Amino acid sequence: MKIVLAGAGDIGFHLAELLSYEQQDITLIDSNSDVLKQVEEKLDVFTVKGDASSPTTLGEAEVGRADLFLAVTTSEKTNVIACILAKKMGAKQSIGRVSNVEYLKPNHKETFKSLGVDALFSPKLLAAQEIQRLIQQSYFTDLFEFEGGKFSLTGITIKHPSNLINKTIAEIDLENADLPFRPIAILRGNNSIIPRGQTVILEGDHVYFLVPKDRMKGFLKLLGAEEKKIKNIMLVGGSDVGMLTAQLLESNYNVKLIEKIKTNCQQIAECLEETLVLNGDPTNYDLLRQEGLEEMDCFVSLMPSTESNILACLMAKKSGVYKTIALVENIDYTHLSQNIGIDTLINKKLIAANNIFRFVRKGKVEAITSLHGVDAEVIEYSIHRNNRVTKKPLRALHFPEKALIGGVIRADQSYIPDGNFQLEVGDKVIVFALPEAISKVEELFR
Repeated sequence: MKIVLAGAGDIGFHLAELLSYEQQDITLIDSNSDVLKQVEEKLDVFTVKGDASSPTTLGEAEVGRADLFLAVTTSEKTNVIACILAKKMGAKQSIGRVSNVEYLKPNHKETFKSLGVDALFSPKLLAAQEIQRLIQQSYFTDLFEFEGGKFSLTGITIKHPSNLINKTIAEIDLENADLPFRPIAILRGNNSIIPRGQTVILEGDHVYFLVPKDRMKGFLKLLGAEEKKIKNIMLVGGSDVGMLTAQLLESNYNVKLIEKIKTNCQQIAECLEETLVLNGDPTNYDLLRQEGLEEMDCFVSLMPSTESNILACLMAKKSGVYKTIALVENIDYTHLSQNIGIDTLINKKLIAANNIFRFVRKGKVEAITSLHGVDAEVIEYSIHRNNRVTKKPLRALHFPEKALIGGVIRADQSYIPDGNFQLEVGDKVIVFALPEAISKVEELFR
């Protein structure tokens, strides 16, 4: 697959790095020669220096042969123009990064499509939406929904008095035959485990489950969990992510946002209707306490500094706040949250990559996500034609050892399939796969 990437910043570099691991044919465009030199030293990609919105530059990058063009520079105007030009020059698909969330409204989708822009995404909005989901299901440290919530992928640290501790997966299935759910991955320390029948769940394991929407209450009861109702939320850091998060939350929660720069506070307050915006230093613990930190149910830190966000969340946790979420720039930090006492660390680059990778995968991919701390992907495939996966029951498909089918959505029904289950055209299949198994999984679902 030939992929042309415009923009070698944080998101562009991260995407180029992930794609180069898969031996994709990558060309990276940027106007900064020093940045491109650093890229060439670290990645096996072809680089082109120039303006991504220039037809000459795009021609040098051979964009006309591209299966996928991704414009992820920091300028949304450059990205939109580059996508339009790339599509006109022959790129099969073009996707652009934007900051203005107005562009993402459904009524504008066809307009951009007619211009040649197949899809637009905003890393800031995606991060805000993930925070909203995590607050709505407050017990979980990770949450990703498939097909509008028909299946939820949840991350949970197993604690006393959970009924799962020291039991095998087979024993748990037998004891809960009327409560379908499936563990698809276990993070034990720094080790990733694909759970099989004889795998034992231990206290302290961080387990990722697929759960049908209508079974969530029973599932929480099994875990020994009491879902806390979130009412009061403190956001610190008035970044674009902070403002978008407040916009998504303010109609359903009591939201208080603290921002250090006074002029920013005024601009933020004009964009929000019910959020209380306060001017102050979010790293000042005494100030946070004066503003009611100890009465908060949820604390979300969205300052520019990763370290400040982590420290602020640790202070909030020490003050008794039930749910803490920190935005981090360093991807290597994202697997640390369960070990250091913060509920969830989120990263815009990872969220953006999850959003984009469904355009890269072979087969008809509906959605894709990664798991914090686990080097693997969870992919939702749509069975769009009769092939070998529809001809035999699952046990006869020779599915890769390093992958498993977690759930199947058929019309309005959600299934946890066993070996006798047989897939049909129209099914949506949720697959967990380690990197070495992805190519084999893709072949099955092509």
